[in-house]
Amino acid sequence: MSGGPIHIALTFDDRFWAPAFATFRSLCLASFRRDDLVLHAIHSGLSAAHRASFAALTDEFPVTLRHIDLADHRAYADFARTLPIGFAFSPVIWARLLIDRLIPDADRITYLDSDLLVRAPIEELALTDLDGKAIGAINDPHRHRHMMGRDFREHAALFDYRQCYFNSGVLVIDRQKFAAADVPGLVTRLHGEGTLEQIQFDQASLNLAFKDNWLPLDWRWNTINPQTAHENFEPKIVHYTGRNKPWQLLSRVAFAQAYRHAMTNAVFYAYWRERQLARLRFGRRS
Repeated sequence: MSGGPIHIALTFDDRFWAPAFATFRSLCLASFRRDDLVLHAIHSGLSAAHRASFAALTDEFPVTLRHIDLADHRAYADFARTLPIGFAFSPVIWARLLIDRLIPDADRITYLDSDLLVRAPIEELALTDLDGKAIGAINDPHRHRHMMGRDFREHAALFDYRQCYFNSGVLVIDRQKFAAADVPGLVTRLHGEGTLEQIQFDQASLNLAFKDNWLPLDWRWNTINPQTAHENFEPKIVHYTGRNKPWQLLSRVAFAQAYRHAMTNAVFYAYWRERQLARLRFGRRS
């Protein structure tokens, strides 16, 4: 069942090392083509100890793991430092807009957010026929609020209520077509106009860049904010976009137990202890 490398990319910072590990391990568990998987861990500020934890993936599975430290990429640093960022986000979100430069040897790249559980063979998604489009993605069920803003008219100059709008947490990317769209150039222009600060940062920028150049995919490949009722629909990827996360100790999201075992109990509890200690340190500082 070999047919060439399957490139999978995640972007994350040190705060999300364990969820990124869980996303990678879940897709390894579900794949029938583990030998072909090339996992690109694109990160910023990842500690040496956390980076070492990812070695368990290549110990358990016959996959290739590549670390891409954004500190070594001048193009990313020059781009990201000029851009605004919301309180809840990290500058690492801008890295996906440069993914064609970060992974220049791949023709096709599947990008995944770090808050996912992959339940179906990722190669089924990664090898999707894009019908000539630059990317494949899944329509966002909350798109109208994201597109239009307050009273569904705030961003009417940019988006039409009737158009589709994808969630950028799962993307199948034709690298050459993606590069041709010059997403960083668009973002720089939006920032110069003062528009970037008013919209949904990277996701809105991608939707503007590929407005008529993306292929809608089966919603089961990016099931947003999954609740337990979603388990009956056999989603292929669940995307934990809500406030309740599966790495919380008493989580009630869909597949919470499965997620813990995908992360492994050792990593789950190590990550939980880290977050508790961080809260205590923050409390003393305040």
